[in-house]
Amino acid sequence: MTPPLLSDLADRVRIAAHSRTGTGTGAGICACGAVVTLADRADATVVRHAGTVAKAHAPDTDAAALTARLTTAARIPGVLLRPLTTTPVTLHGRPVTFWPYGGPVDPDAPDAAPWEAAATLLARLHRTSPPVPLPPMRGPAKAARAIARLRASAPDPAADTVLRAWATLPAWARDESPLPDTATLCHGDLHLGQLVRHPGPEGPWLLIDVDDLGVGPAAWDLARPAAWYACGLLPPDEWTRFLDAYRASGGPAVPPEGDPWPALDVPARALTVQTAARTVTKALAAERLLDDVEQSLVDACARMASIPAQLPRNLAK
Repeated sequence: MTPPLLSDLADRVRIAAHSRTGTGTGAGICACGAVVTLADRADATVVRHAGTVAKAHAPDTDAAALTARLTTAARIPGVLLRPLTTTPVTLHGRPVTFWPYGGPVDPDAPDAAPWEAAATLLARLHRTSPPVPLPPMRGPAKAARAIARLRASAPDPAADTVLRAWATLPAWARDESPLPDTATLCHGDLHLGQLVRHPGPEGPWLLIDVDDLGVGPAAWDLARPAAWYACGLLPPDEWTRFLDAYRASGGPAVPPEGDPWPALDVPARALTVQTAARTVTKALAAERLLDDVEQSLVDACARMASIPAQLPRNLAK
């Protein structure tokens, strides 16, 4: 982010934080401490002051779609973190939203990962009718962008392997045809970084990040942990905990019992290819070899060409 934008975003989050508490911001660093940058990427910058967070979304964000997503989050308490307002402000040409701060998952405590909470929240989200009209969830579009960036990189055998796997996916998973489900409410980018506790460190877990929220096949929200499991990156017991909790909560993405893979195979393959594309692109840019985890993703892509996908009837096109 450019310094003027970061500075102005810091000013906005200070104002928002102190308007919630009824105290003045003063000059310089107030008693609440400095503004902390939580993320700074091309597609999103997130800063925090005290108990308030401000997020500058990507410059190409659809304002109407973002407002619909914010309204949805505000109307599904107990599942999605509620925004402080459903009306974004514009700062340097980028929409900015404001949120209460929630405590994230501790990446250094994998044994305490809230897989059951994530699954239960997903099931509740998938069983909730969208309160306002929403666009398609953005999962396949993000995968297609990762592939486009890989194609723009230097030629490489690993990149060729990933692109061959991409070509085996059905058109909807490559963002080349309409999604096969236009009614189910989906998060669109589920991983453990999308959960926070609020209010307070002992509060309930809630889902955050509505940028990809929309309607689509619920199986996409299970795809990343399914892909990690299939690639050997998620231990079987953690995958089982997640899947069992989702089923116990009435999640519609998979049958209540029996083999879940016919429903999950295509989305899991798509997330594997997307993740592999990102890692190969970064490795090529840095002119370095793939590490063991990155190579395992490319190896999974290589296997896709020889093992036909399991295609449920409604997801086969």
